[in-house]
Amino acid sequence: MIAKIRRAMREQGADAVLLTSEISRRYVTGFHSTAGVVYISEKHAVFFTDFRYIEAAKQQVEGFEVREPGDGQSYSAVVNQLVAADHIKTIALEDDALTYQEYTRWQGKLTAKVQPMRDMMEKLRMVKSEDELNHVIAAQRIAETAFLEVLEDIRPGVTEKQIAAKLTYRMLYYGAENMSFDPIVVSGANSSKPHGVPSEKPIAEGDFITMDFGCIVNGYCSDMTRTVAVGYATDEMAHVYDVVLRAQKAGIAAARPGVTGKEIDQAAREVIEQADFGPYFGHGFGHGVGLQIHEEPRLSTRGDKIMQDGVIVTAEPGIYLPGRFGVRIEDMLYLTGDSCRNLTEAPKELLIL
Repeated sequence: MIAKIRRAMREQGADAVLLTSEISRRYVTGFHSTAGVVYISEKHAVFFTDFRYIEAAKQQVEGFEVREPGDGQSYSAVVNQLVAADHIKTIALEDDALTYQEYTRWQGKLTAKVQPMRDMMEKLRMVKSEDELNHVIAAQRIAETAFLEVLEDIRPGVTEKQIAAKLTYRMLYYGAENMSFDPIVVSGANSSKPHGVPSEKPIAEGDFITMDFGCIVNGYCSDMTRTVAVGYATDEMAHVYDVVLRAQKAGIAAARPGVTGKEIDQAAREVIEQADFGPYFGHGFGHGVGLQIHEEPRLSTRGDKIMQDGVIVTAEPGIYLPGRFGVRIEDMLYLTGDSCRNLTEAPKELLIL
């Protein structure tokens, strides 16, 4: 990891990098903390953190020297000591993770010339290692186990909030660190809201229920969506579901390294447009997933990035008929070789409970 950062650092023309965001610190050290900075130059790789984390960090962090600033010392002061020792002229900061005020504050305190890192860390995080892939798969298996168990709890009278609570409990019970995001559980007319919030609405016969959820293992997120029917599905509901499923399969068939996110999105979008539901699919086909639930690359009408070998993305087309019902189906894909591997094993044919 340190070698990777150093290569990217050289490409940017910087003598050192300073990582201040929680996500980047965890990415490079594997250690979760709410405080600290990482300094990397050709000579040094140091993780500074405070008293609350220092003992655990020294036990868990490999490849870095772990230090605690002395009494009264700021992070900028200890970084400046290394800047002087390493004869650093330019140091790159995470401009995309800092507010303007934070960036200018660091700029004023550091003795080296500051330059923006731009999207260096996002590009590095986009391609997943085997360990990262395994963490995402572990999180996905937990989510799927929770989903299959929650299906047994869904019946008329149970509320959206209760289903969301049961998903959350089961994911935590089976070993998740936390949720990737607050679960979305919406039913009936509420299911036409792509990011609706679970309510006290009771589930009713003939409802579609859309459940979008995921959990975190070793810092890495999973993400999945399933839409199920309660009691029965009308012919129209079944038709819309079939269109979404065919669109998802078309997008998955197009997903591979070497194509753009826009091309993958378009493969799915064409199926929905040909079925005359184009105006009712208003979001992108998918997004990258990793330490954050939404990462690069983007699979949408504006997704110009070329997919690289080793990215993990979602495949989540949907159709949303305002005030009536909605359908979304979401899997996670690992793009590799000349195709992709579907990381999601949960069934996705229409389920009527």
